[in-house]
Amino acid sequence: MRENAVSNEKTVGSEPYRVGFLLLNHFTLVALASAIEPLRMANQLTSTELYTWQLLSQDGEPVKASDGISISPDGSIEDRKVFDIVIVVGGVDITRSFGSKEVHWLQIQAQKKVLLGAVCTGAYALASGGLLDGYNCSAHWECLASLQERFPRVHCTNHLYTLDRDRMTCTGGSVPMDMMLSMITRQHGKALTNAICDMFVCDRVRPDNETQRTPLRRLLVTAQPKLAEVTELMDANIEEPIELEELASFVGISRRQLERLFLKHFNCTPSRYYLKLRLDRARQLLKQTTYSIIEVASMCGFVSAPHFSRCYRKYIGISPKEERAAVWSFKRLESPSQTVEALPSSSNAALRLAQAEPSYGAVSFMFDPLPFGDAVAASG
Repeated sequence: MRENAVSNEKTVGSEPYRVGFLLLNHFTLVALASAIEPLRMANQLTSTELYTWQLLSQDGEPVKASDGISISPDGSIEDRKVFDIVIVVGGVDITRSFGSKEVHWLQIQAQKKVLLGAVCTGAYALASGGLLDGYNCSAHWECLASLQERFPRVHCTNHLYTLDRDRMTCTGGSVPMDMMLSMITRQHGKALTNAICDMFVCDRVRPDNETQRTPLRRLLVTAQPKLAEVTELMDANIEEPIELEELASFVGISRRQLERLFLKHFNCTPSRYYLKLRLDRARQLLKQTTYSIIEVASMCGFVSAPHFSRCYRKYIGISPKEERAAVWSFKRLESPSQTVEALPSSSNAALRLAQAEPSYGAVSFMFDPLPFGDAVAASG
């Protein structure tokens, strides 16, 4: 965290700190609640209106969260309201959840020296307006790859949240609570934050430099430092994969020891695990960017597009071309034994919306061991 982060703070006894939440289409409800609740509790515990907050939408009309629940905002971005901080609340299908009107309004807020923030995937909207150029930023792991590729002037990190000068960005889920508690600590002291944590049965405020977990990295990795080092090396070298002999050498173990670690803790070989990481990154790029299949193959370390397509089809079940087509048409190949039409309408809509997300159906393929022959494919 930089020393000059969050420069327009207020102190106890001054006017309430005015927080505006810009809700994008299909925002994540848990992220919004995690950000608002610490403010509510700060007011409750101090019996003082330290914070005010208002929900905004592009036109003042209700906005649907990713779970299909509609939220009625307090107003629109055209209402000329004044804020000390504006936080963009993103969610699923972020690349198509906002337009030029929201981006322009955010740019105006920046010109007014309003502190800008984002939770979950909301950083994508700020980056679209050039409002994160030269800044460090955090976002949900699912959109980090596309965010970095689409906006190379933004310094993406895998930290839970990032406080950089007049920008506050964080990942999703419950992490917005940590970011807001950190803000409250700076503005009103640790005692208030501790009291809020007690009320929420929260044992600690996670620091901003703690990294968010990715789907394939489990808690057990922390107890296996060599395994943690190797998986981090793999994750950092997607475009140019490192040979297994080199990976083992980097962490000071033999290839045989490395293979035993992966078989014990991940039930697969290192090659298979590496292949899963690369294909997972490819899926993010196919679903969230307009890069060609050839470009995606190269970015993910495959020697050719045909080789990439063969691995992708065997691993995920459809070809990269079909994956890309499914995103833009919002139609997904469905099993004849179970269709989403059988689900209730709200969950049906939420599931259909989620089909454009890289994590869609992840549990069904991400953790199952690949056929043994696929270990060879990972070296390409």
